[in-house]
This record gives sequence, structure tokens and C-alpha cells, in this order.
Amino acid sequence: MTAVPPDVPKKSPRAETLGGHTARQVLRLCEAAGLNGADSASYARTVLTALGPVAERSLDLPPPDHSFLSDDHTPVEFSLAFVPDADPTLRVLLEPGCGAENLAENGRTGLRVVREMAQRWGFSTKRLDELEDLFFPPDPEGPLALWCALELVPGGVPRVKVYLNPAASGQERSAATVREALDRLGHRQAFTALPEGDRHLFFALDLGDWEEPRVKVYLAHHDLSATEAAGLSRVGGGPGRPGRTEIKRFFGMAAGHGTGAADSEAQDGQDPRLGLRPVQSCHAFTETATGRPSGFTLYIPVRDYAQHDGEALDRAVAVLGRYGADPAPLARSLSAVTSRRLQEGVGLIAYLGLAHQQGRPPRVTVYISSEAYEVKPPLPAPTPRGPAVSVPA
Repeated sequence: MTAVPPDVPKKSPRAETLGGHTARQVLRLCEAAGLNGADSASYARTVLTALGPVAERSLDLPPPDHSFLSDDHTPVEFSLAFVPDADPTLRVLLEPGCGAENLAENGRTGLRVVREMAQRWGFSTKRLDELEDLFFPPDPEGPLALWCALELVPGGVPRVKVYLNPAASGQERSAATVREALDRLGHRQAFTALPEGDRHLFFALDLGDWEEPRVKVYLAHHDLSATEAAGLSRVGGGPGRPGRTEIKRFFGMAAGHGTGAADSEAQDGQDPRLGLRPVQSCHAFTETATGRPSGFTLYIPVRDYAQHDGEALDRAVAVLGRYGADPAPLARSLSAVTSRRLQEGVGLIAYLGLAHQQGRPPRVTVYISSEAYEVKPPLPAPTPRGPAVSVPA
């Protein structure tokens, strides 16, 4: 068992803090993902530092603000990325500016934290700096300013990603903001390669030591069917290109429509749609010559289409098995985050994602909620179709 470093806040039954809760989750998750004790301790301290003053806030108090990052407003989310014959890669997504007085201050805090990371680990923020005026206007709008993701790799130095808000200057300008951001980074043909979506959710950048740094655009798709999902990828031909049948099958497995979309259609003669929380797609660009994305990911918000987390875990295990990944680390990771029975709530497993990157095997990602503030009760038995729920503006 990983020892708790002396600078991680000790758990107290009367005064548990957000930072102490999160740091212990990070330590246990690192162990479940195969990281050694030194790396685990280093990463726990890194997350505490990135959270800033809200790390000292008692969990007896309400969340610092209505963070869009998770359903219970915890400014932290975990994920595990799986490929065959390897330990999963643990990631922590957090909101460094959580608890700021307003969205502008939230963004300034996020920028400062990312730049401090860049100084500490010796990477450049040039691409982020080139976009500052686009995503950090004086009076920003939207549900977020900046999120930071840390990919916790062996060695104690994480890979860093930032997520920015296309609607910072208004939802009506989000498409123009994304187009301008892509143009500034040299991807001048990329915007026209994107499929149609109902909303531009995030604009993301890889910073630092990445083999192929990506620029990523995330879209929301309301009331989506498996057949429509299969048509969203714009990745070119060659190894790593996702097939339509494969995307449909993943959609069906994650959403609970039988073992795959084709099975579901055979049973009821329909192509079921997900009408609650929207499906998300991500389009990753790594080169500027062709304008085509080199990567595509589909995210199913399983927490809205499963009755409880036991059911969500069954689906995750089935998807991992299909792609040759060992599900045992996922079970250990859920136990690392919570001691509750999976049937007692829903939302611990938030999303299931299937990523395709040219030249690489498919990657399955499972997103895990911290649940620092609330456990959502189990849902009634889900139905394939229901009233649309918009992403918060």
C-alpha cells in the first residue's frame, strides 16, 4: 500500500478537506494503475498545489462554486486509458481556478497555474499564449474558463493538457473562435473538416513532452443515433481509421442497446437515439498539411443511460474485453475512489470513450467521478429516447 506523504492532509472524521480527499484518491489510483510510491506521492502533491486554496476547504461546506467539470461540482475528475498488454494510463482533470470570484479570475488563475507548471517542468506555453485574447476576454461567458489535465506517467513529470471554452466571447461566436484558434496554430483547413455538431464544447491543446502534440475540438451531439455517430469521424484512410460498424457497436455496448447497435436494431427495428445528456465527439489534429484530423474519439455519457454504476461497470468491462484490455485495474480503481456499493448510486463511471489515432490501436477510456460532495441515487430503468437536456450555457 502506498504510504501517505507527510504533506498530504491527514483525514479527520470532523474536518475532511477537498484536498485531503482528492490526494488520497490520487495515491490509491496511482497504485491501481501501477505507478510506484515515489511517483504517486509526487503526483498527489502536484494535484494539491494545482487546486490552490480550495484544497483546504472542508467538505462539510458546499462546493466552492458550480464547477461544470462534474455533476456534484467537484473540480476534479479521473480517467483511465486502456490499450492491450499495458497498464492503464491515469489522468486527472482539474479546474485550477475553482472558487474564484468570477469567471475572469478563474481563467487568470488557471493560466498562472499552467505557466508555473511550464516553468517547473520546462515546457513551452507558446501555443496557449497565442490564443489568450480569444479564450480569455475581459468579461467571459460560458460554463468554464480553463481546465487542466495531467497524464500521470512514470517518472513523476506529467504530460499536460489544457481545455478552453469556445463560448468565452458568447455562444454565438463559438464557431468563429474555434476557426480563428485553428488558423493561428497553422491548421487553416481544419475547421471545414469538422462534422456538424450542436455545440462547440472545448478547444484543447497538448503542452510539453508529447510525441505528437494535438489540437483537439470537442462537439456535442444531441439526440444522436448509432448510425449518425458512425458518420462523425473525418479521419483519413490507413491504420487507425475507425470503421462505421465498429463505432456503431461501441455506441450500442456503452449505451446499453444490447451487445452492439446492430443487435439493437435487429431486436426492435429501430436505431435508438440518446436523448438525455448529449454524446460528445473529439477531433484531433497533429499535422497542418492535409487539414484532416488524425484522431477521433466518441464519448458516451453512460451515467445517464445506466440504472446504477454496477450496470455501467458491466458495460465498461464488456468494451474493454472487446478491445483486449484487462478490466482488473478498473475494478481496483473504483475501489480506490469509493467504498460504496456500485448499486447504491450512478455517476461514478461518468463516460466511456473509444479513441482512434492513426497508426495506433484503439484506446478505451473510462471516466471516474470523485464524488467528493454527492452520490447520485440510482436512476429508473433507462429508455432509449427522452427529452433533450442541454449542456449548461
